[in-house]
Formats: sequence, structure tokens, C-alpha cells
Amino acid sequence: MTAAVPRKAVRAWISGKVQGVWYRGWTVETAGALGLSGWVRNRSDGSVEALFAGPPDAVDRMLEACRRGPSAAVVRAVTAEPASDPGEGGFEQRGTV
Repeated sequence: MTAAVPRKAVRAWISGKVQGVWYRGWTVETAGALGLSGWVRNRSDGSVEALFAGPPDAVDRMLEACRRGPSAAVVRAVTAEPASDPGEGGFEQRGTV
């Protein structure tokens, strides 16, 4: 019998100069490389919101990477809270809310 691999899910909000700097595209690439599932989208207030789910260490690495973002970004803050796990699947870019 194989033990279930633990998973962690968080919803994150990233603020600063994070729109118009390829932040969402960078997030899709980075999260995909880490094997995470979830999504990322711009918010009408100028921030970026994302849901990351997967192995706990990969989720933690993604949150740390979000503090830097792509080279053109200026990240002021990253806040995160536990979220419901969307299950296995890909990582996608969604429309602005």
C-alpha cells in the first residue's frame, strides 16, 4: 500500500508593480516547472492573485519566488492563506477580476 503524497494549497496576493511586467506568464512557467496546480490572474486593483497547490516544499518555494517575481516586477508584498486544494491538474492563467 502506497502512502498518499501530502499536498498543500494556498491563495496568494502579490502587490507592487506586478501588472504589465509579465508576472502572470512568469507565474505559469515557474509554477509549472515546480509541478504545481492552480491558477493566476490580475485583479482590478493592480495586484495579482494566485492559487498554488502541490507538494508543500514546492508551494513554499513558489511563494518565495513570488517575492522576487520576473525581472521587471517590483514586489511590495506577498500575503498568503490556506486554501482548498483544487486537486491534480495544470496551472493556468485566468482573466482579470
